[in-house]
Amino acid sequence: MTETDVIIIGGGAAGLMCAIAAGQRDRRVIVLEGSNKIGKKILMSGGGRCNFTNMHTNASHFISANPHFCKSALSRYTQWDFIALVEKHEIAYHEKALGQLFCDTSSKQIVAMLQDECDSANVTILTHCEDVAVTKDGNFQVSCSQGQFSSESLVIASGGLSIPKMGASDFGYRLARQFDLNVLESRAGLVPFTTTGVLHEICARLSGISCRATVTAGGISFNEDILFTHRGLSGPAMLQASSYWNPGEAIEVDLLPDSNIFEQLLAAKQSRPKSLLRNVLAEYLPKALVAELQNLHWNDLKDVSLAQFTHDRLQQIADSLHHWVIKPAATEGYRTAEVTMGGVDTAELSSKTLQSTKHPGLFFIGEVLDVTGHLGGFNFQWAWSSGHAAGQIV
Repeated sequence: MTETDVIIIGGGAAGLMCAIAAGQRDRRVIVLEGSNKIGKKILMSGGGRCNFTNMHTNASHFISANPHFCKSALSRYTQWDFIALVEKHEIAYHEKALGQLFCDTSSKQIVAMLQDECDSANVTILTHCEDVAVTKDGNFQVSCSQGQFSSESLVIASGGLSIPKMGASDFGYRLARQFDLNVLESRAGLVPFTTTGVLHEICARLSGISCRATVTAGGISFNEDILFTHRGLSGPAMLQASSYWNPGEAIEVDLLPDSNIFEQLLAAKQSRPKSLLRNVLAEYLPKALVAELQNLHWNDLKDVSLAQFTHDRLQQIADSLHHWVIKPAATEGYRTAEVTMGGVDTAELSSKTLQSTKHPGLFFIGEVLDVTGHLGGFNFQWAWSSGHAAGQIV
């Protein structure tokens, strides 16, 4: 039995940050990672360049049954603190859009940085830790394929169910229930939509085409790119909307959020009355998308000049472009989801320490909790912030 001060189950973003913070306090820390290497989700994120934080991070970019829970941790280890760490390690980065920060070169630099910080803090990291079991008899007792360990503090940083090929599992939820903690229903978040019927046929024909749009689900709107795929709808705006969508609900798409297309069509009718509607709309939207919308909404007028359109008909066409109501069949699920919604109920944890109020010494951090960020680096910042908060206490 190896005695230590802190055992952290999970060698991802949150677990490693917690290990660093605890190790810097001279705590003896062991990280148990189930896969063959640490930071796998970091490595694959951002197309291999890791969207490691967002300059606009605040609580409004997170979803939780308790929207206030994330505020304490986010305020005490901010995006600027993590940026300072990145700069300390001389990792070049850039803002892609909307405050999203990416490595110039590779996400491997972020993992190497965390490994270096762990080494400096004398953190022990063990990989290939399978068949993990936890009991408590005074201290926490953890057994796994790499041995048996005992500690006064146990941190669960095992993540959620998203991207199972990366080793995702329900371990954290099972462990929470083992200690009689409530776990809120989980579902896939930041995930593409699938479609059926006519909409599916349209998406398949448009596969690979993208455009800027405002997508609204659950009363929340996102103005970013959408992408048509052979399975349905993806792109940043659709991924964001998926976190607010419930099965059976419709979503609304404004294909021209930056234009008043009714006014534009009226002006075109005056200035070039012989033009065809599809040719005018192709100035604002991809030509193939215009053709599909024409077949869907105004196929009977495809060869009619603008001069013959009534104001009411132009208004109807404008409304169909600004308020395209579609009903997804489902989402692609955890297979391609970037995050897991729901998780360990924050009502049974301290927002300051991330410690269980029922079981002193037991902590939950990162994605395993019922705190989910928007797309764009927010979930990584929650990992850094929650990990650091727990690391100050364990």
